[in-house]
Amino acid sequence: GLRLSYSILATFMKYPKGSLPVKPTRDICDKKFGFFQSDKDAFLDVAKEVGLIKRTNDYISYNRHPLTFLVEAADDICYTIIDFEDGINLGLIDESYALEYLIKLVKDSINTKKYHELTSTKDRISYLRSLAINTLINDAINVFMANEEAILKGEFQYALLDKSKYAAQINDIISLSVKNVYQSEEVLTKEFAGYKIINHLLEEFTRAVINHREHKTSSFDNLLLKNLPNEVYESRSSVYESLIAVSSYLAGLSDSQALMISKKIKGELS
Repeated sequence: GLRLSYSILATFMKYPKGSLPVKPTRDICDKKFGFFQSDKDAFLDVAKEVGLIKRTNDYISYNRHPLTFLVEAADDICYTIIDFEDGINLGLIDESYALEYLIKLVKDSINTKKYHELTSTKDRISYLRSLAINTLINDAINVFMANEEAILKGEFQYALLDKSKYAAQINDIISLSVKNVYQSEEVLTKEFAGYKIINHLLEEFTRAVINHREHKTSSFDNLLLKNLPNEVYESRSSVYESLIAVSSYLAGLSDSQALMISKKIKGELS
């Protein structure tokens, strides 16, 4: 319902490559796939309209829309710095690392008097975070402008932050966050649970939808289908499209919704 323009749709496509089992290359636009085969015609329509540059290979793959590099940089900057901030606020990373890892990002803009007047860890880290993000935004713009011609020609195959003058600091921050946050016991426990829950829901709903297609649903399958919107399992021309629809529905669930439905199916809810 957003009625997005073709240029915005193309910009959102970080990886303008189809979902075929083709190994990724070193080029950033080829790192993952960006659309399913069910959306191939829509993608090709967008690519043609905005003039994306076709890559020289035997499968559907294009160079990025130039503005995609800025969308990616925004993602990378926020996730890198905010995850680091969250790790400190949660006590998973010691506050002493904050200035040590961010000093080169904030040294030209920090007001040391203001910083030392802040009385809580949360306020100090929030202040450093805002300065660091601003520094990385400006640096990403500089990298984009310095490589504008290569980007427009489809010859720039890196993320903007890979060419940042702060790349070493960014990598250090990511490494510390991976070690202390992403691999913390709390996070790993949630990931284990998440894998089990998603696997369970996929198995149950795909079986029910396939049985519905073949007109051999059980009573339990019919109960499962009542938890799905009709459009997920009705009027699908192929098994492939049915499976895509189920996957799309499950991908749209929040963590709490997925957990609740999984428990409901197992009979663990009153």
